[in-house]
Amino acid sequence: MTVEDRHESGQPAGTTPHPEEIIPEADRLDDAPDAPATTSPKAVWQLQSDMATDTAGPTSAGPSGLDRDTIRRLERELLGAERTLKRRDIAAGAGVSLLSARKLWRAMGFPNIGDDDIAFTEKDLEALTTIIDLVRQEQLTEDAAISITRAVGQMTDRMVVWQIEAIVEEMVAQRGLTDADARKTLVTELPDLIDPLEKTLVYAWRRQMNAAVQRLALRAESGLRSSEAGRDGDEQDAPLPLARAVGFADLVSYTSLSRQMNERTLAQLVQRFENKSAEIISVGGGRLVKTIGDEVLYIAESPEAGAEISLALSKAFSEDEFLPSARCSLVWGRVLSRLGDIYGPTVNLAARLTALAEPGEVLVDSGTAATLTQNEKFVLTPHEARQVRGFGEVRPVTLARGTGTGIILD
Repeated sequence: MTVEDRHESGQPAGTTPHPEEIIPEADRLDDAPDAPATTSPKAVWQLQSDMATDTAGPTSAGPSGLDRDTIRRLERELLGAERTLKRRDIAAGAGVSLLSARKLWRAMGFPNIGDDDIAFTEKDLEALTTIIDLVRQEQLTEDAAISITRAVGQMTDRMVVWQIEAIVEEMVAQRGLTDADARKTLVTELPDLIDPLEKTLVYAWRRQMNAAVQRLALRAESGLRSSEAGRDGDEQDAPLPLARAVGFADLVSYTSLSRQMNERTLAQLVQRFENKSAEIISVGGGRLVKTIGDEVLYIAESPEAGAEISLALSKAFSEDEFLPSARCSLVWGRVLSRLGDIYGPTVNLAARLTALAEPGEVLVDSGTAATLTQNEKFVLTPHEARQVRGFGEVRPVTLARGTGTGIILD
């Protein structure tokens, strides 16, 4: 799959609700009557719930030969209490229908469970009540509450998987453990890491929220004003609310390289690519939107900042002895920001230009080039016009280093 195929966004995500988000009027997050009982088989994932009600002795073997008491202690530490409640208890305690409770549970990223499964704690009830109270007090609409809940679920899911794999990888590399033994050891050592990891998460969330408020609220209007030059208001992205420099970097020959690598070498390549990309983008004042295997999508608040990041990424990958070089692109335009991602013609055009770039090259469109042409830090070389799917005739321009040193990493 090519880079442009992966980023054919079409209509922005979030414009059509998922089926599970549509809650009938009788089942809104209020004092609606409880929904009819439904019967579902106990899911495979529910190992922890099984253990919570298991009567086996302390020496009984859990998964991978781990002692059940060890697993129980870790669960109590993470969940904050014993599992004592069923899903109907949670819904009744929060004063909502079972259907509404299930909607929020699924939005958090967890599968449905059976009526008779003792899977919840008082902490679950407290969390559900907190979300529902935001709706009842009209601080959020129901749709916004479900969307925010889904964001928390998806982001924390990826975060904890990343953290666990990082710890396991460290144990394998530094202690000489097998992957299986490292995962067993993790269960016994994780309790000492929970508190510092949680504190780091809260700290990072507050800092990121502050930065997002600055970007998305306080400076949004100034960004739109700065994007007016050379535009007549008829552009495809004109209705969109945020002005951003959108950039891609796509590793060359990643697919063929990955087939020649073992698991550990491939993991090192991916981690090196993501770490180097994240560092350059953050130091350059941009934001890493997402990585997709061999590709990174990022944004910046000005074309100059985006150009510096693009050139730094291209240079870093070209000079790296382990990573292949990259094709890079940058487009200054307007975007829609939803669900932690960005959408719109600007994103699609940047993706198309990445596919046109040569290894080690940074391509921009003529509009972006026009905003940079008077800046001596950059050298711009126009090319022949190309037919680009969805955009018609586009004139790519190569962006190269002019004066100055660019982004300097410590």
